[in-house]
Amino acid sequence: MEETTALVSLAALAQPMRLRVFRALVGAAIEGLTPGALSALLDVPASTLSFHLKELAHAGLVTQQRDGRHLIYRPAIERMAALLAYLSAHCCHGRPCGPATTPRRRRAATC
Repeated sequence: MEETTALVSLAALAQPMRLRVFRALVGAAIEGLTPGALSALLDVPASTLSFHLKELAHAGLVTQQRDGRHLIYRPAIERMAALLAYLSAHCCHGRPCGPATTPRRRRAATC
């Protein structure tokens, strides 16, 4: 992933409602959600939701598919994985990541 692509994705997610929409779609996974279901789930007006879905689609973070009269929105898992890989590419200077461990102190012997 290039830096400009990462910036577009991060900018799209840097708005509370779009982040909520994206997280809801990630939760729905491959089944996706219709705009009506998303609107009800997030308690957001359809016009507002439409704007945010358009922004997420423009950033490549969601896809839409027509199913008869309905649109189904799904998260673009590959793009999300690429963004996470980009963000963590230089993590820990190539060493295995994990919580920092500190040596345990020995308890003083008691008599």
